[in-house]
Amino acid sequence: MSMNPNQLQQQQQQQLHQQQQQQHAAATTVGATCNRERGRDREREREREKESDREWTGSSSQRNLIEFLSICIACCVCYYNSMQCGLVFDDISAIRDNKDLRPGTPLRNVFLNDFWGTPMRKEQSHKSYRPLTVLTFRFNYLLHALEPFGYHLVNLLLHIAVCLLWRRVCRLLLRQCVAPAASSNEGASSFALYASSLNTCAFVASLLFAVHPVHTEAVTGVVGRAELLSSLCYLAAFLSYAHATSSSPRRTNWASLCLGFGSCLTASMLCKEQGITVAGICAVYELFVVQQLRPLHLCHFVMRIFEEQPAAKTAGSSSSTSSSTRRLSAALWTRLAFLTIITVALLVGRVYVMGSQLPIFTRFDNPASAAATPVRQLTYGYLIYLNCWLLLCPSLLCCDWTMGTVPLLEGFGDARNMATLCTFLALGALIAKACLSRSLAQSRTLLMCLGWIVLPFLPASNLFFPVGFVVAERILYMPSMGYCLLVAYGYHQLQRRFHSSRWIRLSQVALVSLLLAHGLKTQQRNWDWRTEYSLFMSGVHTNQRNAKLYNNVGHALENEARYEEALVYFQQAVDIQQDDIGAHINVGRTYNNLKRYEEAEQAYMRAKALFPQAKAGVSYHARIAPNHLNVFINLANLISKNQTRLEEADHLYRQAISMRSDYVQAYINRGDILMKLNRTAQAQEVYEQALLYDSENADIYYNLGVVFLEQGKSQQAHVYFNKAIELYPEHEQALLNSAILLQERGGEEARQLSRARLYQVLARDANNEKVYFNLGMLAMDEVNFDDAEQFFKRAIHLKSDFRSALFNLALLLADSMRPLDAVPFLHQLIRHHPTHVKGLILLGDIYINHMKDLDAAEKCYRSILEHDPHNTQGLHNLCVVFVERKWMAKASACLQFAQQLAPAEDYIGRHLQIVNARLQKINKLPDTSPERLLAYKDYDPLEFVLPEIDKTSTPS
Repeated sequence: MSMNPNQLQQQQQQQLHQQQQQQHAAATTVGATCNRERGRDREREREREKESDREWTGSSSQRNLIEFLSICIACCVCYYNSMQCGLVFDDISAIRDNKDLRPGTPLRNVFLNDFWGTPMRKEQSHKSYRPLTVLTFRFNYLLHALEPFGYHLVNLLLHIAVCLLWRRVCRLLLRQCVAPAASSNEGASSFALYASSLNTCAFVASLLFAVHPVHTEAVTGVVGRAELLSSLCYLAAFLSYAHATSSSPRRTNWASLCLGFGSCLTASMLCKEQGITVAGICAVYELFVVQQLRPLHLCHFVMRIFEEQPAAKTAGSSSSTSSSTRRLSAALWTRLAFLTIITVALLVGRVYVMGSQLPIFTRFDNPASAAATPVRQLTYGYLIYLNCWLLLCPSLLCCDWTMGTVPLLEGFGDARNMATLCTFLALGALIAKACLSRSLAQSRTLLMCLGWIVLPFLPASNLFFPVGFVVAERILYMPSMGYCLLVAYGYHQLQRRFHSSRWIRLSQVALVSLLLAHGLKTQQRNWDWRTEYSLFMSGVHTNQRNAKLYNNVGHALENEARYEEALVYFQQAVDIQQDDIGAHINVGRTYNNLKRYEEAEQAYMRAKALFPQAKAGVSYHARIAPNHLNVFINLANLISKNQTRLEEADHLYRQAISMRSDYVQAYINRGDILMKLNRTAQAQEVYEQALLYDSENADIYYNLGVVFLEQGKSQQAHVYFNKAIELYPEHEQALLNSAILLQERGGEEARQLSRARLYQVLARDANNEKVYFNLGMLAMDEVNFDDAEQFFKRAIHLKSDFRSALFNLALLLADSMRPLDAVPFLHQLIRHHPTHVKGLILLGDIYINHMKDLDAAEKCYRSILEHDPHNTQGLHNLCVVFVERKWMAKASACLQFAQQLAPAEDYIGRHLQIVNARLQKINKLPDTSPERLLAYKDYDPLEFVLPEIDKTSTPS
């Protein structure tokens, strides 16, 4: 039967439709079956995850508690003796001498200045911006001032917190790196045992970290708190990132990522600069753990993401794979872009805060950075070996590795290059193992360990910029986390591979021995940090080529006034490093303290000769370390002790200012010299010029106040004293001088403010005798004689030769009808100050009027005349002694001489008339009468007649 073309086409369409329906039905059936299978797979996966979570989150809370307590106990046992240590080395600059810790200093200064309290904009700043760490120091200071115990206690608690948080991070890393691969290959019971062993691995890593001796500088040294705080925020940032990416490789919890990770990263960097490297750790974690990429496939994967996809998809499977790749690459690159953006933003902010300037270090701080190629590169490589060796074998620890501690590697023939080569070969072997390992779990774990070792160390590696040290043990605090995890993972692998219980026990004994050895070394090392002397002496025993250590031992002895011993160490420092300007300055200063001024000047001149010398016709720029300019200050201060060399001292200050126009201390000292030269107007100009460079320096305002005080401008002086107090509320001299001016001004309100300022000084210095004296003067003004007496006595107790306090107390007692009580204080005054005229006069008056001891009174007045023959009051009172003895002839001659010296004094003339009148009556008596004989006793007409007396002179 034939069909027309239309019928044939309809029949073919019906057959095709039936085939499509059958295929759809079959696909539906297969899809339903696959969905059921995938559902069962997901159900089984969830069950495995729940089982895994029970193992990891701790089905045994008892075990978690034991591990928690073990870490705490290990830290306390290792560092309990750090509580007995003082503030040493860098603690002095960062805490004791840092004004930013004082409550009176504005809080904003913490965010404007560097770690040591120097404004970031200044060239002498170290550019170490760590405001959050300084805030914790300020909190400590608020609670207990400079008592070291509280600072060390906080450091210990922070170290415990870091150890516990590191344990949590290790558990997370091992869970993410190892557990997925193990759970797919192990049964439920086997995986439970395996998870337990990985928990043990995390515990071992945290224990190793807790007791490692290289951490003593970070934990026992108070300034190491920067490492502790930064590490705490560092780990918190990593956990925040892991939480934000934990749900799926393709899904991101942006709230956790931006708020949690971003804030912790910023906080870590504001505690110490190394904190920025946590972004790199998170990038490694993202690539190799979250995205499960293998290192060798990474380049291929990146190329695959960016390769051009066909416009049309010919196969469903091809379309699915391409779509999956696009979704995966989008999630990956979005997170990496976020890490890059936040890192760059923080780095730009950090550079802005630094003022786009690197800190200035001398070539002694990091000798390799000043060396030529290839010496610099070879030495840098060797320093990497040294840092690795400190982690592997922390037997020789030292607080300072600068100067000649590590001699430069002068060429390829240096045998130490072998150590560098072995180090890089070992690191290369670890990297190769991580990249080529067939075990995905092992590859991930090794990569994370290496990342945690290398990335935090990069800022200190001299790779990007030269740093101000050779080796610093405290910067190994973060990198040692990766090292401890690597060791713990190696121990875990050994435990798995050993089938003999004997070898397992042997490995356990080895681990326990390592922990004990590290713990004992840590505890022993802490004792070195008790005092500066013990710390630097331990360094000298370790590094005999480091001149800075000898200088520091000398400083420690110098602080104890053991100058002879200090000089020995300073001279040894000069012998080791003869071109070290600082060592020569130390020698000169010690000679000065020993009052060997000529030798001190010679030492300063040798230091000065080491400065770059000007060459005729040659112009060049030389950078000089700011502390080296102290040689000009010290030499000028020494020279200025000789009043005939003040101009020479002024020249030295001008020379220092010419080298560094913003050298504020030189301006201040030059102003003092100009004051001694009585050139107050010029001193004022110098101080005002210093204000151009440091407008918030309270000392400059105080000195300007002293200038105006010398010029008799008390009101202006008071204004500048108040400005100094405004900038530095604890400025003792400004408080004291302003209190004196307020007292002189008078009035109840002024006296109250004066008293408040005096007590403010007393709160800081309870043994300031000047404060007690001025409080006594205030009490005298208020007619409160009992309080005045107690204040004067307190001042005398603190300073037995305090002349003003001794005299005013004696005067107070004499005026209070207690003259005999005043005598011991007058004797004390005359013993210390034999020429104190007012004291001698007051004592003589008491002898005449109350004790009737005319001989003692005469001795007082003659003592005055020995030092000042023209002292009218002393001479007149001596005349009174003669009158009391009825030696009228001698009294008359004495009074005539007094009248010649002070013709304007009417009372002398009146007394002379009275004496002459009595003498005339006596002259009428017989020559042999007792009264006449007494009147002319010891009379010598020439005793009170001096040749060519200037009758117009006035008494001094």
